[in-house]
Amino acid sequence: MTAGKYLSELQFLIWSIMKILQVIIAVFVINPIFAQVKTYVTLPNLPDHYVKRCKLFESEPIVKGKIMMVGNSITEGGKWKTLLQDSTVINRGISGDVTFGVLNRVKDIADRQPSKLFLLIGVNDLSRNTPDDLIIENIFMIITKIRISSPNTEVYLQSILPTNDNFKNLIKNFVGKSAHIRKINEELSKYGSVLKYTYVDLHSNFQDANGNMDARYSSDGLHLNQAGYLHWVEVLKNGKYL
Repeated sequence: MTAGKYLSELQFLIWSIMKILQVIIAVFVINPIFAQVKTYVTLPNLPDHYVKRCKLFESEPIVKGKIMMVGNSITEGGKWKTLLQDSTVINRGISGDVTFGVLNRVKDIADRQPSKLFLLIGVNDLSRNTPDDLIIENIFMIITKIRISSPNTEVYLQSILPTNDNFKNLIKNFVGKSAHIRKINEELSKYGSVLKYTYVDLHSNFQDANGNMDARYSSDGLHLNQAGYLHWVEVLKNGKYL
């Protein structure tokens, strides 16, 4: 590595750290929740499945420069190779995953230096009542680590999708989370220019007139059906993110 390249990477690292500190101070320090010492559950909702998926990822060859979809069950459930008509797209969704879980597997993402990364995470954190501000902080840390480790990756941060409490089969831990989802999305939408990501507003494209997940796109008020996945791709294409 030349001295010039090393200095450039060091400058970017310092710049990134300064920016994330600015965001954390602006968003979180004034919130009294972070003046308290608390312990939160950081394991994914399905820890055995998480371990199994991570082992699978580790066994796969490292192929760089591809599109990567990262998230929880909503991402894992997508047949992305077919949906995007791209046999090289990488699915890094893990059912039950939380922001802590994605933080733990940033290296797997960065090692593959994806050309574009689409991140959708956070709703499972809400299911175990992790504070909104901590979820936001974790998401910003995920992005910062990726920007440092894979600086040429275009990062697309997708808003948390709406839920719909009117579905009788909606898992009870996800009931009553709409206000939290809106608050988190509002904060995520503000800092793209600072942390160098593109914010993708999926939420408004999936909500009905009452602000709930549109029943046309979901099987249980949380997960997507086939129409939902097709609509997701349509939103990404219409926004020229793909």
